[in-house]
Amino acid sequence: MKITIDSEKSNVFIEDNGQNQTIPLYSKESFEQLSRWWLKVGWNQKYPYTFTWLGRPVIQFPEDLLRIQEVIYEIKPDVIIETGVAHGGSLIFYASLCQLIGKGRVIGVEIEIREHNRAAIQAHPLARLIELIQGSSIDGKTVDKVRSLIRPGETVLAILDSCHEKEHVLKELEAYSSLVTVGSYLVATDGIMKDLYDTPRGKSDWSWNNPTDAAKEFADKRKDFILQTPAWKFNEAELDRNITCWPGAWLKKIHA
Repeated sequence: MKITIDSEKSNVFIEDNGQNQTIPLYSKESFEQLSRWWLKVGWNQKYPYTFTWLGRPVIQFPEDLLRIQEVIYEIKPDVIIETGVAHGGSLIFYASLCQLIGKGRVIGVEIEIREHNRAAIQAHPLARLIELIQGSSIDGKTVDKVRSLIRPGETVLAILDSCHEKEHVLKELEAYSSLVTVGSYLVATDGIMKDLYDTPRGKSDWSWNNPTDAAKEFADKRKDFILQTPAWKFNEAELDRNITCWPGAWLKKIHA
């Protein structure tokens, strides 16, 4: 694909597989095209690795944080499970929302929690709302430990952000699906990998070996979950698509 921006004529010229198209620069279509490439270049430049939340690195694109904030405020879960802890910024982000809402706590699962990250998380003012579990997210003992921390009748949201290989994500989806409550979500993050296989930092097998393909395969064989991106809570624009690193991520539990 070749994209040419003509700022003088306020047009975007697109050449793709022998097809030519000209669209207005200041249009919905232009925004969607340019955002797609902004995401790819931004990921390759490690743009998500430039933010902190209340003092801890949070390795996410800002829109994804805002969108999941909308969901958390609507659902008001009692428990938020996150697989993949890294520096702990996402755990702190979710815990801060729990504090603002006035309910909820966070369980973080990581195969190996580095001691400096554990110390920083446990020293944080929101540490009382966070439980850390070290172990493989797909190990039965780890899942049982998470389950033991959930009380009967609690609302549960699960966010999968550890190893993003398709088979691993499928195993996580199976492992945590029973913990998620009806009306809540099981979120397979970072499916943008499917669009990054051809970037300098990408890998060729990401075209199929990614969380988006895992979530679709999971949804296709289940009747209790559907793939459904949450609707925007506010929109005065003509836009209607998330600018996201989590395409096809949102699995909503529709019945027990």
